[in-house]
Amino acid sequence: MSDKNTQVKIRLITSEKNWIETEAIDHLKHTADLEGVVKAVGLPDIHPGNGHPVGAAFAIKDYIYPNIIGNDIGCGIALFQTDLKKAKMKRDKWVKKLSGLEDNFKGDVKQILMDEEITPTEYDDALGTIGGGNHFAELQSIEKVYNTEELSALGIDPKNLMLMVHSGSRSYGAAIFQEHVDLDNTFGLKAGTDEANRYFKEHNNAIKWAHTSRKLIAERFLEQIGSSSNLIVDVEHNCISKTYLQNEEYYIHRKGAARSDKGAVVIAGSRGTYSYLVKPIGLQEENLFSLAHGAGRKWKRNNSKAILGEKFTVEKMQQTELGSVVICEDKDLLYEEAPQAYKNIEHIISALVEAGIIEVIAQLKPIITYKVRK
Repeated sequence: MSDKNTQVKIRLITSEKNWIETEAIDHLKHTADLEGVVKAVGLPDIHPGNGHPVGAAFAIKDYIYPNIIGNDIGCGIALFQTDLKKAKMKRDKWVKKLSGLEDNFKGDVKQILMDEEITPTEYDDALGTIGGGNHFAELQSIEKVYNTEELSALGIDPKNLMLMVHSGSRSYGAAIFQEHVDLDNTFGLKAGTDEANRYFKEHNNAIKWAHTSRKLIAERFLEQIGSSSNLIVDVEHNCISKTYLQNEEYYIHRKGAARSDKGAVVIAGSRGTYSYLVKPIGLQEENLFSLAHGAGRKWKRNNSKAILGEKFTVEKMQQTELGSVVICEDKDLLYEEAPQAYKNIEHIISALVEAGIIEVIAQLKPIITYKVRK
């Protein structure tokens, strides 16, 4: 590291069982060397990104770095409780009914944006659509309760099915990112400048846009199977927030890191493993009020199909070892997002528990994972 950053503190939260690539650590160190960075935290799901790690948070003084956040501003996970009962589950019937979540919403988008006080954009046709990559909507059951009191405090009945939605700001966030990276690809934006203020304003609008989109995805999903829902938590993973640490103002940059200053957090597994609802505990300032957002990739996308394509048929990939069904009619995406391409979620959770920064509330089991219909 350069002399200007000799006081930067780098913390890596992991365990002996958890596997982390050397490249991911290199990305963490590289980002910690940027102007203004005073602390860098790598979380157990950390993996290489586009020059900056995914699964990390940074406390930065006086600078904003669009490059760290990337193009999916506001990407996050929302968890809803449905009025569907686990005892009356109709999985195969629901699978046949679910479709069209990649198609434009036919309702009044303008009114929705107005109601949510979101500035309209030229990308609003994508509102309420899941998107590609690792995004999904997943119907789940509560498999195991670890803390009944906390579950009840969140208003969750373990007899009801849950819906988890992972999506972001779609083409809108990508446009914001591209605009500001064109302005300055390397050195970031000095806080307080017109460019930084404009980025932050657009960033905040994209955060709200993504939250609203996740709610709309949930409504569209559940309407098809005859259910409604209540929002339990909705936490973004790619964001910048102003935070005071020891009476000093910093811009906390999170890339693939769940905010832990908004209450309970869902940490997603892959489509074939459990996910976990957790409560942040302990001195969250030490981990920059950030937690792992999921299992974290183990294999690069272009490697997944090559490794799995000869071993598993499409039909085999659409069923999981936990008995859930995957709706994904994009063959490449089906292999790219295979459970085998992700790290062990149990190792991620245990590393956070050992660090004393979470308490597990409940374990969530997948039933139907919706990716894309053709």
